[in-house]
Order: sequence, then structure tokens, then C-alpha cells
Amino acid sequence: MIKVYNTMSRTKEIFKPLKKGEVSIYCCGVTPYNAPHIGNARPFVTWDVIRRFFKKSGYKVRYIQNFTDVDDKIIKTANERGVTWKDVAEKNIAAYFKSMDALNVRRADFYPKVSETMDDIIKMVQTLLDKGFAYVLDNGDVFYSVEKNSSYGKLSGRKLSDMMAGARVEVDERKRHPMDFALWKAAKPGEPSWESPWGQGRPGWHIECSTMSLKYLGEKFDFHGGGSDLIFPHHENEIAQSQAAIGDENSFAQYWIHNGFITDGNEKLSKSNKEMVKRNKGFFTVEEILAKYPGEVVRLLLLQTHYRSPLEFNEERVKEAQEFFGKLAKAYWQLDTLARKIHAGEFVKDTSEKNFAITASPACGLCDLGERLLSNFYAAMSDDFNTALAISYMFELAKEIGGYYGEYAAGKILPVSIDGDIILRVRDIYLDMAEILGIFEQPVPVEKENADDNPELVDMLMKIILALRQDARAAKNWAVADKIRNELKAAGIIVEDTPQGATWKKA
Repeated sequence: MIKVYNTMSRTKEIFKPLKKGEVSIYCCGVTPYNAPHIGNARPFVTWDVIRRFFKKSGYKVRYIQNFTDVDDKIIKTANERGVTWKDVAEKNIAAYFKSMDALNVRRADFYPKVSETMDDIIKMVQTLLDKGFAYVLDNGDVFYSVEKNSSYGKLSGRKLSDMMAGARVEVDERKRHPMDFALWKAAKPGEPSWESPWGQGRPGWHIECSTMSLKYLGEKFDFHGGGSDLIFPHHENEIAQSQAAIGDENSFAQYWIHNGFITDGNEKLSKSNKEMVKRNKGFFTVEEILAKYPGEVVRLLLLQTHYRSPLEFNEERVKEAQEFFGKLAKAYWQLDTLARKIHAGEFVKDTSEKNFAITASPACGLCDLGERLLSNFYAAMSDDFNTALAISYMFELAKEIGGYYGEYAAGKILPVSIDGDIILRVRDIYLDMAEILGIFEQPVPVEKENADDNPELVDMLMKIILALRQDARAAKNWAVADKIRNELKAAGIIVEDTPQGATWKKA
């Protein structure tokens, strides 16, 4: 049973898919007027984990994420730089994909663009006009009439009367109500435009997402989401115009999920905050952060806080996440080392005395714990996608893996007592958790500070050292040979010369 917090009802609800075994998701994408900053990345990492979890839970997932490539900010940027709006959009879409790939965000099933959905947008605006929910001004602007919708404000919990009292009518006296919003904007000099029944122009922001979600997911779909800043007015307006066009107040998205802000101090991270951008110079965009830290470390930091909670982001926290990731990665490497030895046939089970090695395998307890922690991990994810709690269970397993591997490396666990099937099951459990969280999909660094925990590396280095010592002995360079032996002894390694060649052991 999966529970999700629905912004619409303000409660956790049991998820009931519209189609059995299937999940449909629309996530509001970026407006590509600039390179994505870390605040832009959080919703996409959040939804990536949600998608992964649903898939691992046996659901077929259809995920749509748009690009708002026709927008005031894009046009402004293009005019300032002396390029086309399309140049600006395409350049920053490429930057978006580069950043998301580094964060292990899997590609959506489809990325519709506003510029490629214009006919559908115009058709939807016309439907709203035909049904009396919109009106046209003399200059060709088209507005949605909020007073025609008795349930307007149900997502955000705002009342139209309260919004009216706090509104400044002088903002646009042409509108019938201060909260009426643009469906279509008449063309202005220096702006891209398309032909419509109301003249040349371009769509308003809200109608774009409604049209694209309905086109690719249908009149009813499971999830709609994005950052908390989109609840009002964007998602509120999407609901109003979509349900009005369809003619069904139970249509459109059934569950609304919004992630919390990323903050800098007590302020929401924002490109429009010039002082904040200046304060975080060189560590603001995803690209800048990834130039200093691995993408999986940044991803882990974003997931260590529940998606609905605010997340304080600064370099100190990234460093802490890097250390934490290193501990998880070390357990991954330890399991991988054991798995390679198992596949190479290095562990031969002693099957005498009724399979004593199997029944008494020290890994049995580790595997039992792993199964329990995996169950807890899925329970945490099933409770409104609680990645913070899920990660804690993975870390608990990592510590136990480290303890087991440490005993093996110290010779306290004999190879004949290792049951390969059990170790491989523990590895599968660990990787199951990692796949949902989206880590270990890039090369995992080996713990450099603890070479003793890497017997293969130690063996390789010792072979090289002893071969060099043997070359010195063959050349009768006793001074060098003795120096190598003495230096190794000082480092805690004893070299013994035997008729079969030199051997070594820890002091």
C-alpha cells in the first residue's frame, strides 16, 4: 500500500491508480532562459526517485515533462544577447540535460515543447471561449474569467473574495477581475508570434502546461507535480482552465505533489534574487556545483531531506554528503569485491557434516538483517516517498556489511565458511536500494585511506615490491634488497625468504 500526500486534500491518501498497474505523471519542467540552478534540480530528482520506486514496485510508468520554450524571460534574454528565442531555449535545454544526466535523472518518456504544441493550445483557448469561461479584449488578448469558476482556489486554499480584497485593480484595468489570467497574449514588436483566431500572438504560461498534460496523458491522469512555488497561481490556474475545458470537476490530475524549496539561510534559492546569486557566485548553477563535487553526492544530499521539507543547501552540507556517500560506496565496493571472488571460485564451501558451512555461515545473520532493512526501506518509500528514512536503513546495512567485511579481511571469517549465494543476496538487496535512490550508476571510487580493506590492491602492490626486491637480489644489490625489507618491516609487513620465493605477512 502506497500513501502519498495530496496537496489538494492536504492529507496522506492511499494511492489508487486510474489504471491498474499503471502510473501516469506530469511534472512541470524548466523555462530554459538560463542554466538550471540547484533549486531547479530538486523536483526532477524527486520525481526520478518516485518513478524508480513505482517501477521497482511493478508499475508501468508514463512520465511527461515539458519545456516552456516560449516565455517572457526567454524573449528578454534573447533580445539582450541579440539572438533568437529558439537559440536561447535550445542552448539551455542542452545544459539541462547535461546537468540531469550527471545527477542520474533518467529521461522522461516525452518532453513536449510549447512551440511544438501551438495548434493544441489555440484549440483549448477556443474551447474555453466557446464555453463562456474566457473573453477576448479589443487588442486580441484572451483572459480566463475566474468568477466563472465557483471552485477557483481549491488547490491553494485561497478564496476569491480574499484575493479580490488584496488585489490592486490598477494592475490591468482591462480585466473583468484582478485575478483573471492570460490565455493568449497579442503580439508585440520583437516577440515571436503565431496566427490565431484572435490575431497574431503567443500563449499565456498556464494554458501551455494544461494543453501538454492533457494531450499526452488524457483527461484524467494520476500525478501532477513541481515545486511548491507552482501551487499558486500556476497549478491553480491549470486546474481551473483544464476542468472548465473538459467539463468535469473530477478530471485532470488526481494527486498533486509539491516539493519544498531549497534555501540559502532563510531565503528561497532564486535566480531573480541578485544578492543571493552574488553571494553564491561559483556555486549556484548545477554545472558549477558539479565542477567541484560528483553528481551522485549532490543527488544524495537532495534525497537526505524529505521532499516536502525545505532543504538548506550550501557547500558545507555538500561536503557532509560526500563523506556520507563515501561510507555507502565503501560497502558497495566491499560487496563487489566479495562477489568477484565468489564468481572466480575463490570461496569453496566445506560441505562436510551436513553442510555445516551453510547453516553456520556468518553471513546468514547479515542476510536476515538485509531482508528486514529492505522491507523497512520499501515501507519508508511507500509512506509518501520518505527517502530520508529509506537512506537511514541503507546506511544501517552498510555499517553491517563493513563489519562483516572487516572480520573477513582480518581472517576471522574463513573462506570455507562463506556461502556465495548468501553474500550475493545481500549484494542484491543493497543494489535494490541503490537503484531506487539512483546511486552507484557512475564509477564508484575506492576508499583511498584504507588500503588494508582492499586485499586485491595490497596483493598487487606487494607482488610489484617483492619483484623489485628479487631483481635487486639477483643483481647482488644487497643494500637495496635490505632497504626494501626494512622499510616494509617498519610499515608492519614481514618479508620471509623461502626456497619457493619471498612471502609476506602483516606483523
